[in-house]
Amino acid sequence: MLIGELSRRTGASARSLRHYEAQGLLTARHGTNGYRAFDEDAVRTVGQIRALLRAGLSTEVIRRVLPCTRGGRGFDWCAELREILDGELAVMDERIEALRLSRGALAGLLGDG
Repeated sequence: MLIGELSRRTGASARSLRHYEAQGLLTARHGTNGYRAFDEDAVRTVGQIRALLRAGLSTEVIRRVLPCTRGGRGFDWCAELREILDGELAVMDERIEALRLSRGALAGLLGDG
């Protein structure tokens, strides 16, 4: 299928799809006319990419995790997946704590804390 149809079927913009391809997350065949052609499984892959992005993962992390996805319903617990996701959770927890402290300091300046 061409990029326009993949965009329509997934809700992802053509620009996003080209970005996913450039990041090594999505594979397309390039015809002699220069058009991108995607396999049917690209619909599922784009859905998985978007779900992982919503979870706050970077495209670099998604590139490592994506091979462990299966059918859009979960993950195959392949080697390192648990470690990668646990690491991402730890980083998020650190950010949340830093924001909590910053918020407290700002509220204190405003006399709200």
